Amino acid sequence: MMYKLRRFLKEYKNQCITGMLCKLFEAILELLVPLVMANIIDVGVKNGDAAYVLKMGGLMVLLGVVGLFSALVCQYLASRASQGVGTKIRRELFAHINSLSYAELDRLGTPSLITRITNDVNQVQQAVAMGIRLLTRSPFIVIGAMVMTMIINLKMSVIFFIAALLIGITLYLVMSKSIPIFGEMQKKLDQIGLVSRENLSGNRVIRAFSKQKSEKQRIDKATEDLAETSIRVSRLSALLSPVTFAVTNLAIIAIIWFGAVNVKNGGGMLSGDIIALVNYMTQILLAMIVVSNLVVLLTKASASAARISEVFETMPSVEEKSCENINISTNEKTFKVEFDNVTFSYGDGDDELTNISFKIKRGQTVGIIGGTGSGKSTLINLIPRFYDVKSGSVLVDEINVADYPFFQLRSQIGIVPQQSILFKGTIRQNMKWRNENVDDEEIINALKIAQAYDFVEKLPKGLDSRVEQGGKNFSGGQRQRLCIARAIAGSPKLLILDDSFSALDFATDAALRKALRENTKDMTVVIVTQRCSTIKNADLILVLDDGLLVGKGTHDELFETCGAYREICLSQLNETEAKNEK
Repeated sequence: MMYKLRRFLKEYKNQCITGMLCKLFEAILELLVPLVMANIIDVGVKNGDAAYVLKMGGLMVLLGVVGLFSALVCQYLASRASQGVGTKIRRELFAHINSLSYAELDRLGTPSLITRITNDVNQVQQAVAMGIRLLTRSPFIVIGAMVMTMIINLKMSVIFFIAALLIGITLYLVMSKSIPIFGEMQKKLDQIGLVSRENLSGNRVIRAFSKQKSEKQRIDKATEDLAETSIRVSRLSALLSPVTFAVTNLAIIAIIWFGAVNVKNGGGMLSGDIIALVNYMTQILLAMIVVSNLVVLLTKASASAARISEVFETMPSVEEKSCENINISTNEKTFKVEFDNVTFSYGDGDDELTNISFKIKRGQTVGIIGGTGSGKSTLINLIPRFYDVKSGSVLVDEINVADYPFFQLRSQIGIVPQQSILFKGTIRQNMKWRNENVDDEEIINALKIAQAYDFVEKLPKGLDSRVEQGGKNFSGGQRQRLCIARAIAGSPKLLILDDSFSALDFATDAALRKALRENTKDMTVVIVTQRCSTIKNADLILVLDDGLLVGKGTHDELFETCGAYREICLSQLNETEAKNEK
């Protein structure tokens, strides 16, 4: 799976190659040290030649210093490459996530995507750094040490081959068992992220219902699941070091035993050769310990890379045909929005909307009403093309929304979603989301229409007042009015209000509707609501019931002819109020 992310290494190819060569050079120098040590013992110590011992000792120090410098260069290059790769992956992953449509985001889930863009990328980044530093060095040390033992004594090298084979089998078994478990661990992290996010965002609700204890049990269960999985994989990984140590130490015992017998019987080996062989075996031991840790790290990174690749391989179901703007009719007689026999489904289940057809003229105020789950929000999400229809067509300015570039389509639409979301910054910065070039006069006008200017001007810093994350420093009604003002700022041609008056009192609701009617005459306004009083004076009212359009017309017409609409009205108003047009 790491192979699929290799394209991110292309820019850092020089750092990777140079870093690995530096580490390889360090390994070569390290392999020369036992030979120098053997000569010190067999020549200098044996003959009592102090000058030779000092000369060879100086050579060993030189080898160590040069090797240290080479290792530091490799460390620097590995850090540059790994940090660069991590940054590129995060940047492209974030951009790709933003290109996905609502359907893919719903399927992948926010907590999982956050874990992938943070924890999973960190695992891959660490694997790149350690791979540059150790991926060539450790195998080269093992192979080089075995070659050197063959040069010293061919028969003794059999011990090294047997030890390396046993350790290699152990590494393979542990790795094959660990990879699936590491994948499970990342999913457990997703679950912890989900529970933590729900607890932090819904903290007030949890306290209001005194559910702290049960929520603590939820997070405890999620962390215990992760701990159990971690312990399971740790038990497997824990086998690496003791098995490696055991095999290597047995090999060292065999080297000393058979080496001593060889020296005693005059088989051609010298005392220094035995010391060199033990040093080479120790080098193999240290290299294998590094390899075992590297295997664990690469196994984790492989699982993380698979999850990252899954996001990159997920293609948006809603794609734009072209980025170039298309010609739009400016004829005032053309319809602003048209639904032509539209059927929509979120997946393989039942249709959410069935055979919906209606037309909205330019400058009209249209109300959409219906019970909970009737498909109101689904319907308006099709206008800016957040989802694609199953059949039929949605047209804006008599052009199918599928033919628009996203920016051209959505730049003419101001949307206020059901959930009032403000972003950390200032009120002015939030008001400029639709159009960065709007001036303070336009912002103030939008705030006045949204009935938000009264409380904004009383703030000590006015438009420069801080907005905390999610707008938590404002009440629900204030957030809703600020979101409406943000949508109006910049004068969109089509304003969509998705149940955006729910947190407003009736007086503010009435004042806002009056201001919209007086100040947005050239703007097409679509209001989704469950309050019949909010859309009573709309030019056109659409009534939805279980995904079907069961009525369309004015308030008076629908009150007399549409049973579903009449029922909604009478559940909120008495018959005299419901019949009163104004």
